[in-house]
Amino acid sequence: MLRMPGKVARTPFAVSPTPDDGVRLSDRRIWDEAARPTGPAPEPGRRYTRHEQASGRHLIDVHDHLRHELAQVRALMEQVIAGATDPATARSEINAMTMRQDAWRLSAYCASYCRVVAAHHTLEDQALFPYLRRADPRLAPVVDRLEQEHQAIHGVLEEIDRALVAHMTATDGQDHLRSAVDLLTDTLLSHLSYEERELVEPLARLGFI
Repeated sequence: MLRMPGKVARTPFAVSPTPDDGVRLSDRRIWDEAARPTGPAPEPGRRYTRHEQASGRHLIDVHDHLRHELAQVRALMEQVIAGATDPATARSEINAMTMRQDAWRLSAYCASYCRVVAAHHTLEDQALFPYLRRADPRLAPVVDRLEQEHQAIHGVLEEIDRALVAHMTATDGQDHLRSAVDLLTDTLLSHLSYEERELVEPLARLGFI
């Protein structure tokens, strides 16, 4: 079927934010999820081009990568705590890494992952969030909250680093390490879902390049 020149196909919004499953591993809470602000509701009947929806899809793809890497961090934590020594069984699952992990190697991997998370948050704080504030001031409370959560997550990442050091020097270090990674899991997964819920549609409506 021929398309009319200049016509761009528009469809209902089809990018689905990742839901929060509500599972929490830690008894600690570093923020009140019920106090999170929400942005403006989508315009009824609004339709979007494929290009408009691409920014939200990209945000979810980046977040999915962080979720995958978080699962690797958790697996490495369990290997360190268990003292596993067989490298072959995990190679296909975690690419170049093996189950023969000691605390020093886990520390290096976690440091790399923490830098990725920090860089992602920095990009949002310095580029994306200021743009959204300008483009739609109604999003300001959401953006403010997301920035606050970024700072809280950075504090949890630093706690993991301290826990890795403690694991190498203290007999009860493994409990602190597991507790810190559980808290990171709760906070990061909750944050990523909240961010997608609030920003995926505005990214399509407002655009961001």
